[in-house]
Amino acid sequence: MLIKVVLLVLCLAGLPPAAAAPQPNVLWIIVDDMSPHFSCYGEKLIATPQVDRLAAEGTRFSQAHVTAPVCSPCRSALITGMVQTSIGAHHHRSGRGKVRIALPPPVEPVPVLFRRAGYYTCIGNGQGTGGKPDARGKTDYNFDWDPAMYDGNDWSGRKEGQPFFMQVQLPGGKLRGNSVESAARLAARAARELGSSVKPEEVTLPPYYPRDPVLLQDWAAYLDSVRLTDRHVGQLLTRLEKEGLLENTVILFLTDHGISHARGKQFLYEEGSRVAFVLRGPGVPRGQVRDDLVSANIDAPALSLAAAGLPVPDWMQGRDVLARDYQPRDKIFAARDRCDETVDGIRSVRTAQWKYIRNFYPQRPLLQPNAYKDSKAILQTLRRLHEGGKLEALPEKLLFAPARPAEELYDLKADPWELNNLAAEPDPSSTLLRLRGALDQWMTETKDQGRLPESVAQYDSDMDAVDPAGGNKAPKAGPAAATIDLMKRWATERPMQVQP
Repeated sequence: MLIKVVLLVLCLAGLPPAAAAPQPNVLWIIVDDMSPHFSCYGEKLIATPQVDRLAAEGTRFSQAHVTAPVCSPCRSALITGMVQTSIGAHHHRSGRGKVRIALPPPVEPVPVLFRRAGYYTCIGNGQGTGGKPDARGKTDYNFDWDPAMYDGNDWSGRKEGQPFFMQVQLPGGKLRGNSVESAARLAARAARELGSSVKPEEVTLPPYYPRDPVLLQDWAAYLDSVRLTDRHVGQLLTRLEKEGLLENTVILFLTDHGISHARGKQFLYEEGSRVAFVLRGPGVPRGQVRDDLVSANIDAPALSLAAAGLPVPDWMQGRDVLARDYQPRDKIFAARDRCDETVDGIRSVRTAQWKYIRNFYPQRPLLQPNAYKDSKAILQTLRRLHEGGKLEALPEKLLFAPARPAEELYDLKADPWELNNLAAEPDPSSTLLRLRGALDQWMTETKDQGRLPESVAQYDSDMDAVDPAGGNKAPKAGPAAATIDLMKRWATERPMQVQP
């Protein structure tokens, strides 16, 4: 918007448009599997000077969260500015087999909007073309999309003077791998390339994880992955400076969800949903720390389009958090559904002080069998300790209870680790009732497609097609109708639907 105003003033003054500042480039740095363990966010054991530089020269958001705690739903929301549950992209790695998922019109991926506006769109590692000319970075979208929305894998392929929209995709926490051996290899790499590696014995773990050598080694390797990520950010900044692009590039640094651990990735606790979110560039306040709640992955498209002087579509659910008339949110929402082969349904609403979580499958344990997570040495170790009766009471309660509460409520100011479930109190508090109602309202207003089981919503022969407007049509008759009737009766029989 600021760019448009400048152009108008120049035209009225009789100056040629060429006198105006060029349209800014937009660079997203998206990191896998990483919580905000950067020194500018308070991490003490390692230093992250490059991300710290972005924060010092821009704006850091201390309370940034994503709408999904696993890769593909989060990235589907990121690339559209729409909550994944509103567009049918909420089940992890869905829409890739016989049953396809199409974006409901008029929703379009963000690169399409930038490309239509004359931007060169690209996705890669940000280190130049190198390797195969068609090699591109991670997409992981849960819907059908046209690869032509990306012009290439690096901004070096653009025409002279053409602005670019670039996504740099970094492996982040995935660098440490799944095994004890891969963690050791990363420690050796850090020692070789960075001069040292994090010492496992110096690691501080969340209070619900035992200080087992395997977990300590893994967390140390994870922190080394943070350091290697920070170095990559520095390489990007150096390249932008050398090419004279830094001061005209809006840089957005974001992690796609939290650390991949037992209570992190795939779950709606802070360890899974809270992320790093840092902005730098023209129009971004310098040296500012924002403590208001933001839905980072769906807000990224809106603020990026606005920073480029492009219109933010009315259908987009994200907000331009840098707008002068921006009104901070008083609550944010998140959702988790099927992850790979593991069926689950969880929703949450968070305020500055409180988090309310609803488990739609409370009869299932937190750590259901999941091939992806169970392939990790840390999960295998936790299961071994549990089976051997060697876990203390807290991890036994939080990680290995045979069932979960239908509702969870945490006072995040008094209980930042989310250890004490206040929803279990005999008399429901006004906060619990209010947040129950807020979640119900959000699910209705956003046409949450996770309200029906996946088998009913997409695969049952008696179910009509997904409504293009974003909701599920009612089934005609038969097994699907019977299932929905059962779910409705289950919901009304439980004291879950309470007005705010």
